[in-house]
Amino acid sequence: MADTGHAAYYVYYRVAAAQAGVAQVRLRDLLERVRHASGVQGRWLRKTGEPLLWMEIYEPVIDASAFEPALRRAVDATGFDELLQPGSARTIERFDPCD
Repeated sequence: MADTGHAAYYVYYRVAAAQAGVAQVRLRDLLERVRHASGVQGRWLRKTGEPLLWMEIYEPVIDASAFEPALRRAVDATGFDELLQPGSARTIERFDPCD
């Protein structure tokens, strides 16, 4: 994706119920790794009424070409994907400013 300004990234997925405690610890590590590598401080949310549906929000992302590999490296380094609910995957959506 081309850099077009201050993008926002929304990442959502379901964690496995048996892995929720470990996932919380690893997600904090993942967020710190992304912050350290990119300067972007992510936020973590859980869907109301569905505590295993999680979302990470990263904004503003000024340099997507640097941010995206930093995010992938953090996911790989923490082994976060192995904590997802079977059949679930991290879905990444990027939104760019309209102006």
